[in-house]
Amino acid sequence: MAERIWNFSAGPGVLPVPVLEEARENLVSLGDSGIGICEHSHRGKAFLAVYEECEALCREVGGISSDYKVLFLQGGASMQFGMIPMNFLSSDATADYLITGAWSEKAQEEAVRFGKTHIACSSKDRNYCYIPKTVQCSENAAYVHYTSNNTIFGTQWHRMPEVPAGSTLICDASSDIYSRPIDVSKHALIYAGAQKNLGPSGVTLVIIRNDLIERGHKDLPTMLQYRTHSKNDSMYNTPPTFGIYLMGLVFKWIKANGGLVGMEQRNRAKADRLYAFLDQSQLFKATADKDSRSQMNVTFVTGNEELDGKFIKAATAAKLDGLKGHRSVGGMRASIYNAFPIEGVDALIAVMKEFEAKNT
Repeated sequence: MAERIWNFSAGPGVLPVPVLEEARENLVSLGDSGIGICEHSHRGKAFLAVYEECEALCREVGGISSDYKVLFLQGGASMQFGMIPMNFLSSDATADYLITGAWSEKAQEEAVRFGKTHIACSSKDRNYCYIPKTVQCSENAAYVHYTSNNTIFGTQWHRMPEVPAGSTLICDASSDIYSRPIDVSKHALIYAGAQKNLGPSGVTLVIIRNDLIERGHKDLPTMLQYRTHSKNDSMYNTPPTFGIYLMGLVFKWIKANGGLVGMEQRNRAKADRLYAFLDQSQLFKATADKDSRSQMNVTFVTGNEELDGKFIKAATAAKLDGLKGHRSVGGMRASIYNAFPIEGVDALIAVMKEFEAKNT
């Protein structure tokens, strides 16, 4: 097998090696069934046992009560951008959006197809390098939507946004889901693509409060109503069976490694180490404001585009992959999701030190 290298990709992101090794065995035969996990019927007993364990672990690790339904859907977070307003917004109502990056922008742009939107805060004035300190919500908003971590710009909400009591709070947690404790009870809906912290691309986790499901419009196509997926336990149509299986293994891995508290400690240690180097560096500089920095996606630059490109080539040669930043920010981006080991952060810092010594 080829040697694994340090994968700093923003997504799909790195997965725990023990999870990949177990999955490798079950691709040929799930246990002693003689049928691989990708070949089992989603209606069969073998897969139903996988599904039930995955949901139970998702609830246990995430602290999700019976007041919420756990759904495993398809279409990614981008499908949720449209599905949420389609279900819960109408032409005579207003939804509030907290705009802190490209993905919250896209979510708001989808919502205006179905009703009015109000920008409750925005950090666009400084190219999304910070999280706004104040939020001005509209009266009687249909819901309030925010993005907890901004993959492209390297910022993160470190405390929940302050919104009116009783608000229908919705969170796109795609790039920091299960990386730290989250108070599910404060939200009506949390959604996330699995491909950063929870599994492979192709599965979307939706945690939705039961009463919200029934508030959804009933004149929508069947597949676009949350009640359809709730009533059928995510199996109205064939679900992404392998993705659900792999998510179950990841939930098990998270539980074995200290749960969400353990993940937060692990992620903070990695991020703190990398930011500490950046803050004392004479060449590299973090792009996000200190109080808004993401623990998942560390964005940084040299201030010279040509030098950025030279560093990325040097890092790639040293077996550090996926470090090129998004064109909106430029420079570099180190994505250090749950499964990314601290040894990889040390390897990156070592390469940065060597590059800095040669270029300053």
